[in-house]
Amino acid sequence: MKLYTIISLCTLALASCAGNGNKSADTTKTAAEDTAYASKLNAPAQNMEYCFIRTEGTSNQDTTAVHLVINADKVNGEMNWIPKEKDARKGTLVGTMSGNNIKAVWTFMQEGMKDTLSVELELSAQQLLQRPFKVTSAGRQEVDRAAGYTIVYELDNCEKFKTPVKPAL
Repeated sequence: MKLYTIISLCTLALASCAGNGNKSADTTKTAAEDTAYASKLNAPAQNMEYCFIRTEGTSNQDTTAVHLVINADKVNGEMNWIPKEKDARKGTLVGTMSGNNIKAVWTFMQEGMKDTLSVELELSAQQLLQRPFKVTSAGRQEVDRAAGYTIVYELDNCEKFKTPVKPAL
């Protein structure tokens, strides 16, 4: 009877440790679900209005403000680059969105002249990232496609783009 008891205890111990043997699949599924959930939280909402701001310079005196209105894959808005004691660039953005990436044309005025630049942006729920510009041999700026999205804009409340309400007379 002792032998029977020992065998029974060993069998029970082995059975309780065996499990389903597929623990990595469960962990992978949970990790994949967590990643998908995190991506949804970081993804920008569609059919929304966003505003972002970036300050830079020795005393954060140079400001760039970006206002985006997204409807499906269409993007419209404004972009204003306002450096201290230099000529500003203020204008409109028109482009398309694919995933989180925006390709747009910035039409702006600077020194009384109208000009355009292509702009490449990456939008998340809390930040806007931009590829920097480089200067061509012809002296014009263009998107540096070899660079990453290294210019960071922080979410803003859109006050810079709201038209002040004029009192009724």
